[in-house]
Amino acid sequence: MVETNLAQAVDAVNDSGAAYDTNVKHLLADKQILSRILKYTIEEFGDMDILDIMGCIDDDIEIGTRPVDGGLSNLGRVKGTVTEDSIPGEGVIYYDIRFTAYHREQEMKILVNIEAQKSTDFGKLGYHLENRIVFYLARMISAEKQTEFYHSDFDNLKKVRSIWICMDTDETEDSIEELCLERKAVFGKKKSTYPVDLMKGIIVNIRNREGDSLEEGMEKSSNVLIAMLEELLSGKSAAEKKRVLTDEYGMIMTAELEGRIQLMCNLSENIEAKGMKAGIKEGIKEGIKEGIKEGVRKERIAAIVRMIKAGASKEQIISYGYTKAEYEEAGNSVSVHP
Repeated sequence: MVETNLAQAVDAVNDSGAAYDTNVKHLLADKQILSRILKYTIEEFGDMDILDIMGCIDDDIEIGTRPVDGGLSNLGRVKGTVTEDSIPGEGVIYYDIRFTAYHREQEMKILVNIEAQKSTDFGKLGYHLENRIVFYLARMISAEKQTEFYHSDFDNLKKVRSIWICMDTDETEDSIEELCLERKAVFGKKKSTYPVDLMKGIIVNIRNREGDSLEEGMEKSSNVLIAMLEELLSGKSAAEKKRVLTDEYGMIMTAELEGRIQLMCNLSENIEAKGMKAGIKEGIKEGIKEGIKEGVRKERIAAIVRMIKAGASKEQIISYGYTKAEYEEAGNSVSVHP
């Protein structure tokens, strides 16, 4: 029996953290995953069925998708538009996932970027993530010049959406946030109705999962998208993930999706094993270091004891490079063991 595209993506990777991160991006780029992300983060797709949304996700800036397997014409991974954004003098940005979605009923084209973000901690990043999101949105908008509009035809600008899947939220803080332009009158009564929703950043905060946290007491999120993503990225076995995604979220296990899930689980186990091995190794090193330090300390105390017994004064001993604390410890030793 030939496996479907989603099924190969949940069964296949085991090398390093970088490979794990890459596989997560490929997994999120599966159209069955993407369609659910669009449904629950972009309001234009909120009332649409999943299959209809999948039909709106473009492979190469065209309406529709290229068949992958017979009968599964719009399942599979998005090939994406250009994921590198280079502007002279401004450097290069590499997007995790970037594609075009078309809302046929509203005759609307939306440019979408999705980022998998392991940490939102300012201390680790060295910057506030919100500022990076704004920068990405600005670059996506500016990149439309000479592609979506020309000269001063600014009304042809297409909406851009940057969606960030953030993976380090506390247990009670699963949430979806929006960063967007806001129009408000700060003086006077003029009312303007033209929308200012060209740029919008969406942050999907999923909870930090150490192993299989749901079995450790974490309740399933009441948000469908977050609950699905937490299952997808949890420490559960590939077989259990496939079962949950199929039974609870109605996904079809295509060969690519199933393979990616299996690969991610293999990588996760490999990373955990490497981490344990490295931890043991580091522990041994630290133990040796501490042992050496303790040996040196005892030798210094013993030397001070010998000098005290030989009649050396405190000032003389300290002048030889020993500390007051060491002298006092040695003195206690002498007084206890005359």
